[in-house]
Amino acid sequence: MTLGVGMIGSGFNARFHIQAFTGVRDADVRGVWSPNERNAAATAGLARELNVGDARAYRSIREMVADPAIDAIWLCGPNQARIENVEEIVSAIRSGAGKLKGLACEKPLARNVADAKKVARLAASVDLNTGYMENQLFAPEVTRGRELIWARGAALTGRPYLARAAEEHSGPHMPWFWQGTLQGGGVLNDMMCHSVEVVRHLLTEPGAARSSIRPVRISAHIASLKWTRPKYAKQLSATMGKEVDYRKRPSEDFARATIEYEADTGERLIGEVTTSWSFVGAGLRLSAELLGPEYSMSWNTLDSGLKLFFSREVIGKAGEDLVEKQNAEMGMMPVIAEEAAAYGYEAENRHFVRAFSRGEKPMLTFDDGVEVMRILMSAYMSAQTGRTLAFPPRGLDGFSPDVAKGRWKPGG
Repeated sequence: MTLGVGMIGSGFNARFHIQAFTGVRDADVRGVWSPNERNAAATAGLARELNVGDARAYRSIREMVADPAIDAIWLCGPNQARIENVEEIVSAIRSGAGKLKGLACEKPLARNVADAKKVARLAASVDLNTGYMENQLFAPEVTRGRELIWARGAALTGRPYLARAAEEHSGPHMPWFWQGTLQGGGVLNDMMCHSVEVVRHLLTEPGAARSSIRPVRISAHIASLKWTRPKYAKQLSATMGKEVDYRKRPSEDFARATIEYEADTGERLIGEVTTSWSFVGAGLRLSAELLGPEYSMSWNTLDSGLKLFFSREVIGKAGEDLVEKQNAEMGMMPVIAEEAAAYGYEAENRHFVRAFSRGEKPMLTFDDGVEVMRILMSAYMSAQTGRTLAFPPRGLDGFSPDVAKGRWKPGG
């Protein structure tokens, strides 16, 4: 049976998933819904162009759920629409308009812990099989490196004890990402979710429950290093629109956190995560390290096997044809030949298609999305108070960071 997939959202992320479906068997992208009908039609057209499904644009989420051709939905819309989108899906199912084999949601699951728990409860209320999408866990180098480290190094000399992960680039594509009141925060909420899950994944023994290691303490720091400088604040407003004004309503463009875990064996483990919208290099840089008693592994997406050089005489249009978030068009440039595969989107989509088709629980569910959000909000709480916090800190469920309220001041 071929799984019919519908996409909610028609932006950058949804289009990356559609590209990834060229490497996925037994699934077709059959539809797209977006509040922007023109974008929905264009994204559905991309699916047809890539021959990954005879996709069409739907007039509503309810119409998509009601179509027997749609078996599962990939939720790729903006954070501020998350609850509304899931409510409409659940309402359609509860009313008998349609049924689904699965619902996969892009990171983060929501904007804070309370909202994440609500999303998970809504899905559970109609017995939806859920998947939480964190593509970097499925990157080929992460998958293979983790397998080998645990099978060879850990098996002979002891489990790994330190994992590091980072995601860095020069800033998001769309205005809503830059607005804390819409997105739910800044770079910490937008991207640290990836790094938090990567370190937890690397430190967890293959085959063991994700709960076999648990966070016990967290320390974090946030800052605005670039985009509140007058020149760049002005540039940002000119590019993203007047609603993005980092002179008045900034979000953090740098965040780091140290998470201390306790394994079920009693051993202490450390996860270090860093994320940035103020990194200027060839483009998006994803990296990770895992260290143990007698071994280590490292991964960096910009250590590409393919590089191009263009002299200063080659003056072309700005674009992202070499690497996501590309910052230059000349000089020595790394090329990520198959980004959808390199960043883990292909393997991720294969995993969720297989799980939903077979009625199996995916590796990551909405419960994992809630747990990631608990860590992210604890990091914001630590950064705001300037203290290392025992996990989980008091008041976590009702906490919303100052960045999300539009009242954060860098250095305050």
